[in-house]
Amino acid sequence: MIGSLTNDDPRADARAGMTRFLDDVPEGRIIVAGHFDADGLAAVAILLRALQAGGRNAEAAIVGKGETPWDNSFADRLRAMSPVGLIVTDLGTRGNPVLPGVPTLTIDHHRPTGTPPDGVTLSGHELDPEPTSALIAWWAAAAIGDQSDLQWLAALGLIGDMAPEHAFPELAEAQQRWGKTALRDATSLVNAPRRTAAADASPALRLLLEADGPKVITKGDSADAAALVAAKAEVRAEVEAARRVPPRVNGEVALILFSSPCQVHPLIAQQWRGRLKDKVVIAANSGYRPGWVHFAARSASGCDLLAFLAEHRPDGADGRFGNGHAQATGGALPIEQWNAFVSGLGFDEATLPRAG
Repeated sequence: MIGSLTNDDPRADARAGMTRFLDDVPEGRIIVAGHFDADGLAAVAILLRALQAGGRNAEAAIVGKGETPWDNSFADRLRAMSPVGLIVTDLGTRGNPVLPGVPTLTIDHHRPTGTPPDGVTLSGHELDPEPTSALIAWWAAAAIGDQSDLQWLAALGLIGDMAPEHAFPELAEAQQRWGKTALRDATSLVNAPRRTAAADASPALRLLLEADGPKVITKGDSADAAALVAAKAEVRAEVEAARRVPPRVNGEVALILFSSPCQVHPLIAQQWRGRLKDKVVIAANSGYRPGWVHFAARSASGCDLLAFLAEHRPDGADGRFGNGHAQATGGALPIEQWNAFVSGLGFDEATLPRAG
């Protein structure tokens, strides 16, 4: 159920939730489906390593570019793996199950949009402070055995999702053991592949599944470590190009519209957030996926961005629109719906030709 983590003892709640889930799962393959950013990948790596060390058969399934677990294509991929249990982490929480009839554990910290009818949900949303998915996964994995050697992975998730530095003792402990700079540099590298045009996070996941600490990522000479360095360079070049696009301002909204094959719109929104402190900043990317506009919304004004997007939600927008956090959200819209959305915000000049 939603809210199974409490402020009283979220660590114990997470362990109890994992135990309940595993008690419902027979012997066989458990699939761990996760997001492809540092928090999601770290959560997947923690869960896979803990499950496998505990004698369970576990495999990963990472979403691709523009994909969600509730898409038919992704669900079909999961079914083809014949899971007896499913863990969904850092991908949001919705009311409809990803695989009906399959015992499911949801580990997440974004604002839920529904309550899954079955299974166990470990939601960090509204906890104070709010844990990331990787940290919740690390807490939960302790039900399987001692996971102290995987604490650095939980730290990557905390750093990747910009958790307050002094909010969790787990981060300070990891920094003391593995090094603050090494953890931050590793987080930056792990985050890079999913932002590239190919959006292939598999090199990052392989490193997280094999490494005994962040320096294998930051100082390693493997092909996967080199792939992360190349990905970071690709993304840096696209950010430099997009940051030269000036914002359009109308009322409380600042819109930056550009085209890039890379997922740099969240980075551009974050950069302009600090310069346009009284605006809702929307960085929109018309080149990330054909026929769609992907966008990120940020604000330093204290505006509840989820409520803002809900107020301006265009007809036909699906679950890709307006998820995440009150101060960090975004979405994806087909061009026709994008045009309705930006016209409603007063940016008729930002409408785009329909895909041919």
